[in-house]
Amino acid sequence: MATPAQWIEGARLRTLPMAVAPVVAGSAAAQALHSFDPVRAVLALLVALFLQIGVNYANDYSDGIKGTDDVRVGPLRLTGSGAAAPGQVKAAALLCFGLGALAGAALVVLSRQWWFIPVGLSAVLAAWGYTGGRTPYGYRGLGDVFVFVYFGLVAVLGTTLTQAGALNLEAWVAALATGLIATALLMANNIRDLPGDREVGKRTLAVRLGDPPARVVFTAEIAVAFALVLFLVPGNPWMLVVLLLVPLALPPVATVLRVQDRRQLIPVLKQVGVLNVGWAVLFSLAVLLQQWL
Repeated sequence: MATPAQWIEGARLRTLPMAVAPVVAGSAAAQALHSFDPVRAVLALLVALFLQIGVNYANDYSDGIKGTDDVRVGPLRLTGSGAAAPGQVKAAALLCFGLGALAGAALVVLSRQWWFIPVGLSAVLAAWGYTGGRTPYGYRGLGDVFVFVYFGLVAVLGTTLTQAGALNLEAWVAALATGLIATALLMANNIRDLPGDREVGKRTLAVRLGDPPARVVFTAEIAVAFALVLFLVPGNPWMLVVLLLVPLALPPVATVLRVQDRRQLIPVLKQVGVLNVGWAVLFSLAVLLQQWL
């Protein structure tokens, strides 16, 4: 039986910025339209959080029963380490997906954005299919697409639409930027696990690209995420405050480009998560400064 600390580690809380950042950014975009709604923002956050935790448990379960985690550089996996029975981990994933669906249903009712029902269902199916089932797309190099679409485009644009009922340039830029940073986090994770994934036939995008090109792609994803802010500067010069985070982006980029000991890539995950939240917070600050000053 896993301890509470092991369940928390299994939920991989340091990756939760992937859920928090797009909701913060999407809510800021709604505020730019003078339509921020705190109740709907909280519901959107619950959907994103439960989906993120659920996909982590689902990956833990699926990779564990496939033997992918038998040799692992990164943190504890519940199933692979034997800390929890596979059935327990699977149940935790399904519970999280169910709770996310309940929060999503409430959000749909309040916003009357009925189109979000099939989108939400597709998100749950995509979360499970990442490493689950007979032909998991995460094993074919498509996991990055899932992260970009659902933790970037869907999360940000959905948050804005369910509050404002419309989209603006701020929402699109935030969706692209937070999606790219989240994808960079996944890329760093997969670069760390690259040798083991290659050995067990898990062909992530990092495996397909090869080690040096994958590191370059990581750097490009971070760089483009910050460069996108420049599209908003003509309409809101305060958006330049987002670039204050660039010095914080340099250490993880330097680490990914230079280190060969893959254990040294573990802190990069937290650093990129902080970047994602920081981007969203400073983006929100820029929106508020534009309206207040």
